[in-house]
Amino acid sequence: MKSIVASIIALGALAATTSPVYAQEHVAPVTAYVQENVVPWLSDPTVIVAIKAQNDKNAGLAATDIDALDKKWRAEVEASDRPMINEVLNNALSKLLQEKQAASSGTISELFVMDNKGLNVGQSDVTSDYWQGDEAKFQKSFGAGKDALFVDEVEKDESTQALQSQASLTISDETGTPIGAITIGINLDAL
Repeated sequence: MKSIVASIIALGALAATTSPVYAQEHVAPVTAYVQENVVPWLSDPTVIVAIKAQNDKNAGLAATDIDALDKKWRAEVEASDRPMINEVLNNALSKLLQEKQAASSGTISELFVMDNKGLNVGQSDVTSDYWQGDEAKFQKSFGAGKDALFVDEVEKDESTQALQSQASLTISDETGTPIGAITIGINLDAL
């Protein structure tokens, strides 16, 4: 399986600049990995309780409030004092995501869960921004409704030189109601 996936990824990376057909070859293996290795634990109470609590807490936020929170987060990314970031990174959901990332043997490069507004609820690593609601990863997962799965394009991570793609999917509660979304960074070289 690894050699087949590696061949598909190599062909996709090579052909990405010349043929849009080959550029999407990573979608099937990424989808299969997410369905097999991520979906089974998305109903974990740690995930559901954290998203529901943040949805309740943030129900009254206006666009200006979301912008202010995002600006505060972005400022903390570069700062030594990071109370907002630390609160998220140290919560129970983030601890679960860090464990899942560590158990992936390098296949998962990052995990972050968003509430129904696209605000981070938990994450394995610090994201550059707090609000994902204006990005395709949120709009094409949560914004597309129940059971939505969006696999983004292949990109080369400049720091690791690895080929990566992000998969984003809607998270629903026990009644099947969409409550948030998750984005999973997949290291295609390790897949």
